Amino acid sequence: MPPTDPGIRVLEAPPSDCADILSPAALTFLASLARRFEPERARLLAQRQTRQAELDAGRLPDFLPETRTIRERDWTVAPIRPDLTDRRVEITGPVERKMMINALNSGANVFMADFEDANAPTWENNVRGQRNVRDAVARAIAYTSPEGKRYALEAKTATLVVRPRGWHLVEKHLEVDGRPVAASLFDFGLTFFHTAAALVASGSGPYFYLPKLESHLEARLWNDVFLHAQDALGIPRGTIRATVLIETILAAFETDEILWELRDHSAGLNCGRWDYIFSYIKKLRRRPECVLPDRALVTMEQPFLRSYAELVIRTCHRRGIHALGGMAAQIPIKRDAALNAQALEKVRQDKLREVRQGHDGTWVAHPALVPVARDVFDAHMPGKHQIERRRDDVRVTAADLLATPAGVITEEGLRTNLSVALQYLAGWLGGLGCVPINDLMEDAATAEISRAQVWQWVRHGARLRDGAHVTAAKVQQTLSELVAGLPDRVGPTGPGADKFSLAGRILADLTTGADFAEFLTTVAYDYLD
Repeated sequence: MPPTDPGIRVLEAPPSDCADILSPAALTFLASLARRFEPERARLLAQRQTRQAELDAGRLPDFLPETRTIRERDWTVAPIRPDLTDRRVEITGPVERKMMINALNSGANVFMADFEDANAPTWENNVRGQRNVRDAVARAIAYTSPEGKRYALEAKTATLVVRPRGWHLVEKHLEVDGRPVAASLFDFGLTFFHTAAALVASGSGPYFYLPKLESHLEARLWNDVFLHAQDALGIPRGTIRATVLIETILAAFETDEILWELRDHSAGLNCGRWDYIFSYIKKLRRRPECVLPDRALVTMEQPFLRSYAELVIRTCHRRGIHALGGMAAQIPIKRDAALNAQALEKVRQDKLREVRQGHDGTWVAHPALVPVARDVFDAHMPGKHQIERRRDDVRVTAADLLATPAGVITEEGLRTNLSVALQYLAGWLGGLGCVPINDLMEDAATAEISRAQVWQWVRHGARLRDGAHVTAAKVQQTLSELVAGLPDRVGPTGPGADKFSLAGRILADLTTGADFAEFLTTVAYDYLD
């Protein structure tokens, strides 16, 4: 049935079995969000550009003097919801039907169903993803593989949390009054419209992860969206709970302020480490002293990342809410038991660092890692969380957050960055948001940091360990070799097998162009159906 509002245009019909996802009532709700909040979204995106210009001109990020009283006052966020009290292991994945069932059944405490970095935002993926989320909430989600294997929900499943796309993206297949709808509002709005009442009736609630925020004003916009949505559908205010990913360098300076803006809807903060490193490069891109070494050397043990994690923990615990750790992206290495054991030990050590720092939970990307992470947190966090561990010993300065780690840049590091970014982008262009690469389940964040590092090295004429400069010509040559050789490695049915040439052209522009593209996904979105 077409929308009754003439200002609403669906530019491509949804899959026939998902038509009710875009019902007239659902579209009217989305239009109300777009009309109410698009002007402020546009203003805040313009403010991002203004702030970037200031950084390019030499200004460094710092804690905001105008919000000092918020940082210094004693206050806490809303009480924790019962089914979000224990978050020691969270699994993430795209909104693909079989993967959602496996994640919900994985034994994790929380499953983050991802419309963002783990989802290639094709129209079909987005609309089917909404149907899958609705069906999961109704416990009606099931799947039968081509081989006849049936997947269905077990009696006990993980608490569902949904991550919409960031404020910077649009959904090009839906227009309101001649403009594409913000992707954030599309993803959030449809999820909330179709599941909020059922979640409340089940004793849970509509829970969200909020990505890519760069300021507390962007958190305030989300809070305003929540208030409007709850009022519009007759859901009590404060029912929504949202965890913010602190995955931009600017947001790290506003952790207290972000929690304050969302205080009636807050479920805490998460350390999105790969996006955070990407943001460090992006925001400080004009500063030669901020050039990072090989990605493999930029670990959470580096002082600037350790300071960031401890600041998040201290802020959350002071405000009475969870601080979540980062992702373990390893996937089982079935071909080699020794390599698999090494990978699992690496995961154990990373989770041990997190729980000892004071994190209340952590992320994994594969069900096989749930027991590994759980064992570590069970051994070192006997309670449901460790919010009572205040970490008042932590004192983080602006200089701590901005300290550039030392280290070498190698030929291997350059080639790895280009190879991973190329493989991921090819898979993404082929409709996959999660792509297995080098025994890791990679999402868009890894591709972003990989291409950003290469751009930074070219921009500042970084030297490799052998003394050679990283030049545009060298990058182009390496990309040409990879485009020629990778299709044979991934095979004719591998992720993005027919997209390597296109991915190579896009990546060449992203890594050697004069200007830094804000997001790979906004550039490549034009090539998606």
